[in-house]
Amino acid sequence: MNEVSGGKQDIPNTSSWETLSGQSQSSLSTMHHHHQSLQQDATPAVAQVIVPTPVKLQAPMLSSAQTISDHCSQLGHMQQSGLMAQSLTNFVHWNGTPPGTFPEPELSPELQQQGWKKFWSKRENRPYFWNKLTGESLWVIPPLKPQVLSINSYISTVSVFKFDPITDPLGICGVPPVSGNGAIPPGGTLKRRASEDSVVPAAKKFVLAGPWDLEIPTNVIIYERAPSNLPHVHPEAEALRCGLLAKLRQCYQELCHTRESIDAPKDSFNRWLMERKVIDCGSDPLLPSQCFPEISMSMYREIMNDIPIKLVRPKFTGDARKQLSRYAEAAKKMIESRAASSESRKVVKWNAEDTFQWLRRTVGATFDDFQDRLAHLKRQCQPHLTETVKASVEGICLKIYHLSTEYAKKVKDKNNQILKDNGLGNVIPLGGPASAQRKVWCYPVQFSLPTPRLPQVDYLPEREQTMLRFHGDTVCINNMHLAKLEHLYRYNCFDDKKFEMFLPRVWCMLKRYQTYLGINEGQATQMALPVTVFECLQRSFGVTFECFASPLNCYFRQYCSAFADTDSYFGSRGPFLDFRPVSGSFQANPPYCEELMEAMVNHFERLLADSTEPLSFVVFLPEWRDPAPNALIKLESSHFKRKQVVVPAMEHEYRHGFQHILPKGEVNIRAAHGTLVVWLQNAAGTARWGPTEERKFLAEGIWRILFYQLHFIQQKQYNKNTKY
Repeated sequence: MNEVSGGKQDIPNTSSWETLSGQSQSSLSTMHHHHQSLQQDATPAVAQVIVPTPVKLQAPMLSSAQTISDHCSQLGHMQQSGLMAQSLTNFVHWNGTPPGTFPEPELSPELQQQGWKKFWSKRENRPYFWNKLTGESLWVIPPLKPQVLSINSYISTVSVFKFDPITDPLGICGVPPVSGNGAIPPGGTLKRRASEDSVVPAAKKFVLAGPWDLEIPTNVIIYERAPSNLPHVHPEAEALRCGLLAKLRQCYQELCHTRESIDAPKDSFNRWLMERKVIDCGSDPLLPSQCFPEISMSMYREIMNDIPIKLVRPKFTGDARKQLSRYAEAAKKMIESRAASSESRKVVKWNAEDTFQWLRRTVGATFDDFQDRLAHLKRQCQPHLTETVKASVEGICLKIYHLSTEYAKKVKDKNNQILKDNGLGNVIPLGGPASAQRKVWCYPVQFSLPTPRLPQVDYLPEREQTMLRFHGDTVCINNMHLAKLEHLYRYNCFDDKKFEMFLPRVWCMLKRYQTYLGINEGQATQMALPVTVFECLQRSFGVTFECFASPLNCYFRQYCSAFADTDSYFGSRGPFLDFRPVSGSFQANPPYCEELMEAMVNHFERLLADSTEPLSFVVFLPEWRDPAPNALIKLESSHFKRKQVVVPAMEHEYRHGFQHILPKGEVNIRAAHGTLVVWLQNAAGTARWGPTEERKFLAEGIWRILFYQLHFIQQKQYNKNTKY
């Protein structure tokens, strides 16, 4: 048996055969016998053809005046011309039936979906119909009957017959799907396309997986703000700015080495940038250019602490003895080479010589003896050394600030030149003063100046990371974080829906943070809380906003960051000290700069005092007690404090500041200091997100549980690697 194909084929016009099928029974009988005689006569002609090639013949069109005999005479003429055998072969090829019969009506799609198939019987020389689901066979076209089965009979039918693995390998044409009430719909029609449904299903929302949750909406309300006058980022201007900042950092190192014979204190330059930005009124987002006072007390203190040498806590008794000897020698050398007063020179030299004599005559001194002697020597000599080098250290601070002001002017001129080259030099800034009484949901920083044309940035993908290169300057980022930036860009950037400026803006942002953090520095500046802590804060205290974050380490899609120009395309609301919310729940984990932390606490106090709507801040600060910084003292004594918790040192972890370029296994770092968690809330904020005992216990415990889980996993992996 051969299955008759029900597909549509490209066949010639057969209207003549359809016309013949409508004639009288006697005419059909006469024509049938005549066709049989033609078949017998045409046998020799068929034998001469080795491979019959189908030839599309135009079937004769019969008018109403033509008769069957006229048509038969045409067939005889075809035989005489030698084409009769080939035409019969073509007819069988086109229709799938012998020339003595006519095609039966094809099965409807509904019958085919109910399992009916059409086959040809060679013995009976006519078609028959067989149902592959029930096994029933009929000589006539089966009727279309609505079929309603119970769920048990439906399952039994499917389990017995299932589907035809040859004609329906996926089993999608056999039995219609069961509806919600356990019955097959009347008619058994199986819908294949969504266009047949009256309701179009909603498109799935893409959720980006990673150590973040970018789908949480904000609950922060602010007053409408005027657009920023900062220029849009441009790779050429950013390359110039970052080059000048790197030059300034190198100059700081050289000044410390040549003038004071010390290395620049670690992270001192980064803290200087943060401390300057607290009071800076200049136009450059990175380089301080308008500060008062000009001398940074942060930089001044850190340099003084390393004079005459940098002191560290030694591990062994021998190291403690060497450090004491080095300090005495450096103090004596410095006081002799500087223009110090006679009194200072006398005191320092006498204490240094006394220390040398003590070292020569003392045998078997303990670790504590050397440490006590060093503390005594420092108390005696440090005031005189400070007075001697004060002018020199202040000169270093002034030199760095004046260079920064000069470099900021160069960057501003470069931005103006770029605008002129793009025909935007005389463009009037868009927008104007915003309504100070209109409350809106917080939104990213908007610009008043138009965007110039951005140059091309090379995109170099690799297996785990992607490199972006502009004029030979390459920056790297993990592929997962690049996908995060793309997601944030789609949420927050409204002037580049086609992503034509995405790569240049990503390059500028990565280059900014790479230069800002320096090499092997700044990891504490960008450390973030673990994901589980953020989840707990969001569920228990309604936190939806980060006060100190970046596009690279943020957990929410709304946050404040250090740079409004590079980060606003990815959702930044600008620096937090310029952000004045009316209501909302916030998380604050500031960089470890004492001036910035103190300014943050003062800003919290003003916001909580001015707002009557729910306002809450969950603050995370390092627990420094020797001595305690002003920010810690003000925070603990604030009348807005509702609760505080201390997480001990070495019992919790943070996420590394360079998590966007590190492998996943190196992201978590153990905290070497305790962390103080404080809830600052006004009355309405306490009523809505107050730290109850249950919530406080959850927030404190989730951090420790995470730490012990990670420690257990790391220990298990270590044991596995060292087993053999």
